[in-house]
Amino acid sequence: MKIGIDLGGSHIAIGVIDNRDIIIEKVEKRLMSKEKKDIKNFIENYIIENVKEITAKYKITEIGIASPGTIKGKEIVCANNLGIKDYKIVENLEKEINLPIKIRNDAKCAAIAECKIGALKDYRRSIFLTLGTGIGGAVIINGELLDTGDLPGCEFGHMIVQKDGIRCKCGKNGCFEKYASMKSLKDNLRRELNLDETTKGEELLEIIRKNPQDEKINKIIEEFIEYLSIGISNLINIFEPEAVGIGGSFVYFVDVLLEKLKENIQKKLYLLNRREELIILPATLGNDAGSIGSCKI
Repeated sequence: MKIGIDLGGSHIAIGVIDNRDIIIEKVEKRLMSKEKKDIKNFIENYIIENVKEITAKYKITEIGIASPGTIKGKEIVCANNLGIKDYKIVENLEKEINLPIKIRNDAKCAAIAECKIGALKDYRRSIFLTLGTGIGGAVIINGELLDTGDLPGCEFGHMIVQKDGIRCKCGKNGCFEKYASMKSLKDNLRRELNLDETTKGEELLEIIRKNPQDEKINKIIEEFIEYLSIGISNLINIFEPEAVGIGGSFVYFVDVLLEKLKENIQKKLYLLNRREELIILPATLGNDAGSIGSCKI
């Protein structure tokens, strides 16, 4: 068995994965402002504590970590949404954990899992986006990740979609993820509805479902869909994939977002080469794709 760790901009999940690629046990914690004040210590302590508990119950052979941002070797070079730079996370963990530890960009991990056993397994060419605190991405060609050398590349979230737009944590203005990440959608809804950060995504989803005619809510969703349509259309025009997969917390909002997204892309004629069927699929492994994929790298 293996341990898959999904380190996100707003959560950390640790799962026990068996030889069928099924998570048989998982612990998860939402990262709030207080945890982010000393994020490195919190991450390490949380991982070490839970790994020790897991290894006391199961025979674990290795650990995989799916992390946002730029990963090089065993180091997180930069993860803007966590406020982390030059973080030797694997080296630090190995001082307390006597197991092989691998780390890779979270979107790439999720894409690998979805390509091998999930929503994209029937397609040779695809693109995959993770919509969460930011937007991560991956390109699959002939069943394998596009090779971008020493750095992960495919940083879809940092395409500029708005000139002189909202300031991004990466230092640029107008990045795709400032308009089309799930964080941006949730934050805009909380702001419009006078809710604070403790209001969970599932609560917001329930509000959307119960108020289908609410003009304020619909305006926020329409703007989100428009920017997401622009970004995905640009990627389709560049790579011409057979299918597009979307993971992250977007998967929980599929019933209120997915058809609107596909309809908007087709209606606005954003695609250079129009297609009768636009295949956009939610990750079948859900928010667990990163954890599972971290053990397949």
